Amino acid sequence: MTEHPLNLLAPTGALPIADGWREVTGSLDIVFPYDESVIGTGPLASIADAEAALDAAERSLPEAAALTTEQRKSILLALTERVREATERLEHLLVLETGKPLVDCRTEVNRTIVTLQATAEEASRIHGETVPLDVQELGRGMIGYYTRKPAGIVVGIAGFNYPLLLATHKLAPAIAAGCPVIVKPAPHTPLATLELMAMAREVLSDHGVSGSLVQLISGDAQVGERLVTDPRAQVVSFTGSAAIGHLIAKQAAPRKTLLELGSNTGFIVAQDADLEAAARTVAVGGFYANGQACIAVQRIVVEREVAAEFTRLVAEHVREIVVGDPRDERTRVAPVINAASGNRIRAAVAAAVAAGATLVVDGTASDNPALIGPTVVSGVARNAELWAEEIFGPVVAITVVDSIAEAIEVVNDSRYGLQAAIFTASLESAFTAIEQLDVGGVVVNEMPGFRSDIMPYGGVKDSGIGREGPRYAVEEYTVTRMAMIRPTARR
Repeated sequence: MTEHPLNLLAPTGALPIADGWREVTGSLDIVFPYDESVIGTGPLASIADAEAALDAAERSLPEAAALTTEQRKSILLALTERVREATERLEHLLVLETGKPLVDCRTEVNRTIVTLQATAEEASRIHGETVPLDVQELGRGMIGYYTRKPAGIVVGIAGFNYPLLLATHKLAPAIAAGCPVIVKPAPHTPLATLELMAMAREVLSDHGVSGSLVQLISGDAQVGERLVTDPRAQVVSFTGSAAIGHLIAKQAAPRKTLLELGSNTGFIVAQDADLEAAARTVAVGGFYANGQACIAVQRIVVEREVAAEFTRLVAEHVREIVVGDPRDERTRVAPVINAASGNRIRAAVAAAVAAGATLVVDGTASDNPALIGPTVVSGVARNAELWAEEIFGPVVAITVVDSIAEAIEVVNDSRYGLQAAIFTASLESAFTAIEQLDVGGVVVNEMPGFRSDIMPYGGVKDSGIGREGPRYAVEEYTVTRMAMIRPTARR
């Protein structure tokens, strides 16, 4: 077995439940996707552990709600500095547990720091406004205003691809809003998130605040179901697949769900586009994080006049992508999370080719079943899995259309709608895309994977409901409380 010194803050075999670290009986080997070596052991909770976490969160509701704005802001700023100081260690952990290239793990840690700092600023921007009750006669002489109050316990469930960042987008807004939070990472990628929680616990202790405000439960689907079906969990925030997200929405109803469910991202290339820039963007935007990003380029829709040249340029740049060990500074694509994912992606490519598609760049041949090299496919049927569903791997598909109007129609012909992009030199085409693409965000002359962590982020259709980003998540985690005052009682 390859040695992987981790130097973890979080104790082995325990989870941050209630005020301390609770010993759990379950465990799971955490495997480095590159060579399948075991890098550590992840603790697995039971249903009883989940219930203990819910009980502790319920007890901490008054304390969380009573935190002053200054305390919430100070906690988040202190946690920001702790994460900043642990940058290299967290990057190392992320490479090992996710298998993402080092360059992508550096980006994840940096974005985590930005998210924490930005959320600290939002803690002092939670406010209400006055309401003119006398717009109706029955409100004459009355004063009306609303404030925002913590919604209650937040359950935040994160995916495996960006475990630290996704957990932070649940954890930080909950602290800012004054809500106890229970984070559930993907069982195979809990380590960096456990480190985040260990740091958060130390910061809370330094501020004289109970550790039970932030807890972590790692476990199977039954454990997750116990968390989301409990009526005390007033907000469930989930990042993951559409199928699981839809199930969670049903399980949590009628309580609030915030769902970010992925996509099969569209990328339009107009005939007036800078083709070299667009091709280079595909070579980055289709393959970062080993293609395991919900807004990575997947469906490329290019106008016929430039399709041949654009495809040639894409192939040229994709063939230059370095594939290998994710610990290497030069690597841009490494094995996906596990062999099952690799086999699923490989099967989708093979099915598309069998139905008539053309392999422009073939990265599917490998002795490692989890390794899919950068792959480009053209002429994919629009009912093929490779086109219609989220592939979540380093594969892009190209199709040809005769106009921007047709390109928009093709991109919109999907059950997903998270983000999309257009490359064009025309303001008219850009604004047409912005107005007509049925997605949560439109990117012009940049990869659709662009995300500033402070912006409202989320999708439409099967890509989810609600918006993340510090300001917007805080709004999701709070509820309005209306005050209606008649200064002098009527007789």
